[in-house]
Amino acid sequence: MDGRSNDYDYVAEYAKSNKAMCRDCKALIAKESLRIAYMVQSRFFDGKQPPWYHYTCFFRKYRPSCSDDIKGFNNLRFPDQEKIRTQIDGFANSSKSAKGGTKIISTTLRDFVVQYAASNRSKCRQCEDKIEKDEIRLSHKEKHPEKPQLGLVDRWHHVGCFLKHKAARGWEDHFSADMLSGFQGLDADDKGQMRKLLKPKGKAKKIAEQPSTSEIRTEEDPIMKKIKSQSTLMWRNIDRLKSIELRKSTFEDILEENHQKIPIGYDALYLAIGDGMTFGALPWCPECKAGPLVVCSDGYKCTGQISEWTRCTYRTAVVERPTWSFPKSVRESDPFLEKYKYKKMERVFPPKAPFKPLKKMKVIVLTKTPSPKPDIKASVEKLGGSITTSVHLAYFCISTKEGVAKMSKKMTFGSATRCFCRFSRYFERSRGRVGATADVAFAQKAQRVRLGIGATRIEAWGIKRALEEVSGNVPEKKMKMVVKAGAAVDQQSGLEHKTHVLVKNGSKYTATLSLVDMNTGANSYYKLQLLEHDSKKKYYVFRAWGRVGTTIGGDKVEDFYSVDAAVRNFEEVYLDKTGNEFGTAHFMKMPKKFYPLDIDYGENDEKLKVLQSAGSNSKLHQEVQKIIKMIFDVESMKKAMVEFELDMKKMPLGKLSKKQLQRAYGVLSEVTGIIECETPSAPKILDCSNRFYTLIPHDFGMKQPPMLNNIELVKSKVEMIDSLLDIEVAYNLLQGDYADVKEEDPIDTQYKKLQCRIEPLNANDEMRKVISDMVQNTHAKTHSSYNLEVEEIFELDRKGEKSRYRPFKKLHNRRLLWHGSRVTNYAGILSQGLRIAPPEAPVTGYMFGKGLYFADMVSKSANYCHASHGNPYGLLLLAEVALGNMRELKNAMDVRKLPKGKHSVKGMGSTCPDESSDYTMKDGTIAHVGSGKESGCEGTSLLYNEYIVYDVAQVNLRYLVKTKFNMQSQW
Repeated sequence: MDGRSNDYDYVAEYAKSNKAMCRDCKALIAKESLRIAYMVQSRFFDGKQPPWYHYTCFFRKYRPSCSDDIKGFNNLRFPDQEKIRTQIDGFANSSKSAKGGTKIISTTLRDFVVQYAASNRSKCRQCEDKIEKDEIRLSHKEKHPEKPQLGLVDRWHHVGCFLKHKAARGWEDHFSADMLSGFQGLDADDKGQMRKLLKPKGKAKKIAEQPSTSEIRTEEDPIMKKIKSQSTLMWRNIDRLKSIELRKSTFEDILEENHQKIPIGYDALYLAIGDGMTFGALPWCPECKAGPLVVCSDGYKCTGQISEWTRCTYRTAVVERPTWSFPKSVRESDPFLEKYKYKKMERVFPPKAPFKPLKKMKVIVLTKTPSPKPDIKASVEKLGGSITTSVHLAYFCISTKEGVAKMSKKMTFGSATRCFCRFSRYFERSRGRVGATADVAFAQKAQRVRLGIGATRIEAWGIKRALEEVSGNVPEKKMKMVVKAGAAVDQQSGLEHKTHVLVKNGSKYTATLSLVDMNTGANSYYKLQLLEHDSKKKYYVFRAWGRVGTTIGGDKVEDFYSVDAAVRNFEEVYLDKTGNEFGTAHFMKMPKKFYPLDIDYGENDEKLKVLQSAGSNSKLHQEVQKIIKMIFDVESMKKAMVEFELDMKKMPLGKLSKKQLQRAYGVLSEVTGIIECETPSAPKILDCSNRFYTLIPHDFGMKQPPMLNNIELVKSKVEMIDSLLDIEVAYNLLQGDYADVKEEDPIDTQYKKLQCRIEPLNANDEMRKVISDMVQNTHAKTHSSYNLEVEEIFELDRKGEKSRYRPFKKLHNRRLLWHGSRVTNYAGILSQGLRIAPPEAPVTGYMFGKGLYFADMVSKSANYCHASHGNPYGLLLLAEVALGNMRELKNAMDVRKLPKGKHSVKGMGSTCPDESSDYTMKDGTIAHVGSGKESGCEGTSLLYNEYIVYDVAQVNLRYLVKTKFNMQSQW
């Protein structure tokens, strides 16, 4: 009744049969006995599956932090709930018979172990020194941070190290040495010594007099007392129902009579009816009006959809439940049902566990901290997180200001994996404050801080491994699309050399489907192809599925000897996965179904590599050849896509269509409007996030895709789509025919396609010195992480641009200004010119509305080149911009239309180039050569000037400057 298991770490239920085997003892689990599982990621599909354990076997390996983590917990019989709660509290109760038959309860701490070291290979988790063989060692069992499926594992300590930090390990004052697991295996002298060292504080009750934990909890807590009585009544009803021989159809009639959702399986039917008999019928969601409520760990939640993309997130602790009734025919079939009369009762739930802002987040300690690591670890675990030793798995790292300043090898690697830093003092202050407002604020701020670090782009963080994978440096099966008749046969099918995609009635029988559900963490793909043999009358339906960016998944190939049978199978699978007929002109996204991606595999990718080995027959200047290779470099394009965390295997370079990118723009515009509302709607943001990540497949591995709930993240996604559109232009140019002119060098062919004259500036040209001085003098003081070195300067002449610019040539106030962009964007810029964002793109990210932005300080534009230590070269444009009369602004404004008489906008910065050093070119254009100085503009929010024009005709590209970024820091 809880909904999908992906929401929970554990699941508990009564065995539906006696077929399941316990993963620990390997014995069969008896039907209707309590069984528990830790949900593990399946290797075969994008979801989790439960490996089942006996109740007793489960707690040898696992220890849930609270009952809220267990799916189905509230629907267990109360004694079983108490058994689990007792284990979570850290006790394992066993019974022993004394003389006279009196039962004495002995309590053993399963999570704490004492023993003699079997060898000298174990290491103390506190001081990290070896523990010598036969030395007494103490362990606190913990969940393995990298492999939680292993359950609880021993973390050994020297006795002295354990005593110093026993409180951080969860040792309570009333615990004693006799309660340790393995205590009886010690020698008498060692037992006495351990009793002295671990003497409980205060007088402990005699064990025989101590009531069980469950008895104490039930007697003292009125809520638990009520839960016990309600659970007993519900299960009495269920047991009575089970004793009545009713058909499955009768159960369904009962549920339909009460307007209830019909679950799958007899156990679920009994539970649904038993719950309804006890507490009343479950109402439908008051928010979405489309889904029935179900019982969850802390109340009720909706199982409906707010849209075809997103599940409803409505939750509540209290609902008005209507009267439960039975159909007359059913009531008359049994005396118990005939006598049944509904008595209104509000279902009570246990108090919700405190909010833990670091739940499921991994943290790494990279440098020495003022507090010992065990104390930091305890603070992290109190907040719901866990300590890891692998930087690439960590959500953030813990260090000190001094540690960051020293930039140790570990810290450098931490920055290279997008692992943002939090200072240890936060965790020192956090002890004992779980659920505090500061903790909630920290959780909300974490993503923004991470984005802020990523936005500096000083280092291309976290891309090295991914780049190795897409470039083929990591040994793995090479992925190569074999294109026949305009469609690619998926290499995973193993049929690419003898089949082709079937084309029937103008439709290519191939589909790539995507499904993202941030509620459950799903990030799934499904590929489907109908393949026809090249020479035989034989057909194959190939399908592959899994989680984007991982090896999780599977595939299947089915053989057919009839095209009709193969088509029927393909269309049935497509209908099942999407809810739509294949080939429909008006596709409608259906709830919990896949959505087709508009992917065009086009030509063979081998063609793209021709350019890198070309040049021997080129008639172009050597430096121009280098520029052409640079802007059409396929590996740079792949690198850019990996930096954006895009899935390079499910969405290879250049394959996502322009139409799909424009749809994604529209989603970003929509979510921007929601975020900027006074009270943003969380369900609507979730809906937009699901749509965006479905349209643009991202590779997040096993991590949850970030919610599009802040402007900084939306800005980064707008930039991503801008770059993808330019990459698409470059890709399409590369895909053209290289044989237009016989034996023409491919570099020359690509150069011609740009329709832009590019010539190195003459060494004696006066402008070479002017531009070099501009680079040297207008570097802003705040951009100190790098300095720029001019490698080469090129003069540009785009076809048709001068004639388009001619009317504005007469306008006064023309300036030579800087514009920076990624290298991968320049094929699009040089071939099509600078372009204003399309109408469907959000205004977010444009301080003064959608326009073309320029700067008079070189480094302000250079930041947009996104150079890095690994790729320290960038390209900068110098454009002649007809500014005319400028509207001067000090703060952000969404400019949609300029006032009459104004031709541009100037964002007033507090620093600007010294105007006394301006250089006036022969045609009257002004170049800013002077060093930065205070502008005298007060009350401005900008550090440096920005110039914006809203008509592309006001821009004439004059120079392209190839620069080297000499990096000063890695952080």
